[in-house]
Amino acid sequence: MTQAALAEKLSNQQSYISKYERGERRLDVIEFLEIARAIGIDPIAFLRTLDDNSATQPSGICSK
Repeated sequence: MTQAALAEKLSNQQSYISKYERGERRLDVIEFLEIARAIGIDPIAFLRTLDDNSATQPSGICSK
């Protein structure tokens, strides 16, 4: 999905979506839910997978 297509689904501008990708803006929980639903993923399943994957990371590696 392009930034423009996602922006349209969210009734926002493409530049707003671009800031997420460039790391200039962080998502809050509500924005994450809206984006997850707009791209067709289950936000809860995504977070569970993310959590499961972080449990398998070698010690000493952490994310921001």
